[in-house]
Amino acid sequence: MDEGMTIPGETVSTKAARVVDIAGLSLVFETGDGPVHALSNVDLAVEAGEFVSFIGPSGCGKTTLLRVIADLEQPTGGHLAVNGMSAEQARRARQYGYVFQAPALYPWRTIARNVTLPLEVFRLPKAEREERARRYLDLVGLKDFAGKYPWQLSGGMQQRASIARALSFEPKLLLMDEPFGALDEIVRDNLNLQLLRLWDRTQKTVLFVTHSIPEAVFLSTRIVVMSPRPGRIIDVIACDFPRDRTLDIRETPEFLKVAHRVREGLRAGHSYDE
Repeated sequence: MDEGMTIPGETVSTKAARVVDIAGLSLVFETGDGPVHALSNVDLAVEAGEFVSFIGPSGCGKTTLLRVIADLEQPTGGHLAVNGMSAEQARRARQYGYVFQAPALYPWRTIARNVTLPLEVFRLPKAEREERARRYLDLVGLKDFAGKYPWQLSGGMQQRASIARALSFEPKLLLMDEPFGALDEIVRDNLNLQLLRLWDRTQKTVLFVTHSIPEAVFLSTRIVVMSPRPGRIIDVIACDFPRDRTLDIRETPEFLKVAHRVREGLRAGHSYDE
């Protein structure tokens, strides 16, 4: 771990438990029209087993921050560590799985063979690839659809298949970039419940980008509220709800109180300005 990231009073054991450690992170894109400041002075620590959601207006840097953690974008300032190593080292060590906004399944491959695609790239033996496909499709409730093709599944089922694919190489960290944003509310609610149960069963650390306040509050242990560009962290809000929560919790005063604080954070950051 970079010594420059040490916070006074921290113990080594505390830092060792961190999955993501960010200090003073900034990113500036150089374009033909001049520099674009995407992220500015971001500080965040994520502990093992947390479910952390990022919420903010479009273009605020939520996805960019996720891509920096995944080593798909390079920061121009600050420090970042993933499981105690650099983002590049974490990517090479297959420390994370990434679930994109669209399922990105190959239509000519069955669902099982879509799930095993990264395992083929990693040259795992065929028997192990097939066993993992069965295990993770079962985990997301798709064991009876392994032989189907993506076009034979609903949008929600396709996204569950993409989650199974991200889990197939057994990463410690799951990065999810607004995976349910294109789905209708009923399907989205159902997938929120399934994702919560999946998180509880696997004990993964999850970083989740969303535009939905109810979704963020329902799923998270903490919510990171971000400002319009350049993306800054306005507030980090704890959600101390039980892990076995149901959708009914959204009607409780405690849930509404957290949702109100998220909304106030967005308003304070001028996220509602036109």
